Amino acid sequence: QVQLVESGGGSVQAGGSLRLSCALSGYTSRAKCMAWFRQVPGKEREVIATWYSGGPITYYSDSVKGRFTMSRDNAKNAVYLEMTSLQTDDTATYYCAGAVPPWGACSKVADFTYWGLGTQVTVS
Repeated sequence: QVQLVESGGGSVQAGGSLRLSCALSGYTSRAKCMAWFRQVPGKEREVIATWYSGGPITYYSDSVKGRFTMSRDNAKNAVYLEMTSLQTDDTATYYCAGAVPPWGACSKVADFTYWGLGTQVTVS
């Protein structure tokens, strides 16, 4: 019954912006470990942003640091990824993911139990 549903993807020109949303059902946005991943055909799925513990501690990969921002709205039980200054290399399928205890490192694909089906982002 746990569902994570991404939305907000689409096509945008280089330099543009998009905001991705992840609606949660049967899982709380207050979870200790959540993340955004992306994947390009022929390449491994990579983590680009994580929300870890109650600190909060937010991590961004070097490729998106300063351009992407992860946030959450607990009242709406949702998490977001704001993307600005988009580049051609940002083209990928983006996934929302949630973990369960034990939380692990909150950084690898294997650390996460629940996944959305993904939303496509194309930058040209």
